[in-house]
Amino acid sequence: MKNGTKSATRLKLLGQELELAQLDGQGRKQAAAVLEVLAGLRTPQQAAQALSLSLPTYFNLETRALRGLVFACCASPPGRQPTLIPQLRQAQAKAADLQRQVGRYQALLRTARQGVGLAPAAETPRGPGAKRKVKKPSVRALRAVKALSQMDSVPVPTTELPVTAAAAAGPAPMPGRDK
Repeated sequence: MKNGTKSATRLKLLGQELELAQLDGQGRKQAAAVLEVLAGLRTPQQAAQALSLSLPTYFNLETRALRGLVFACCASPPGRQPTLIPQLRQAQAKAADLQRQVGRYQALLRTARQGVGLAPAAETPRGPGAKRKVKKPSVRALRAVKALSQMDSVPVPTTELPVTAAAAAGPAPMPGRDK
């Protein structure tokens, strides 16, 4: 009798250590069948029939079980492991901070434009499929002179320079690059 109570106590302790009460009945059956096959008490075909599974499905179950065993035997780093939730919260806080910075810089830009006397940039809402207008090529120096003359109250003499064919075509393409 003494041996019988000892083995029953060991089984009870083993069940508590493995937290078998948390598993559902089907999970316990599958784990027992896989262990029986690995111990040589049953063949894979018998275990598959006992679980009402096809043989390939049983082998998939056995592979998952062995993968879990090997993973559980690997050493885990000490201490609490970081999860993705704190990283997500940190990224959301950073995004909110960056949004505040964008708003601040936009306000600074508006204030600077008003201080210099520049008109705010006109924003044209475009649809998702709308194309940009094709701009006529112009010499950058002439555009800069026009912009400066509009800002100053003193008129700046401008002479219209003829636009050459090379200037109208835009910058020369870089060798080795496709358009």
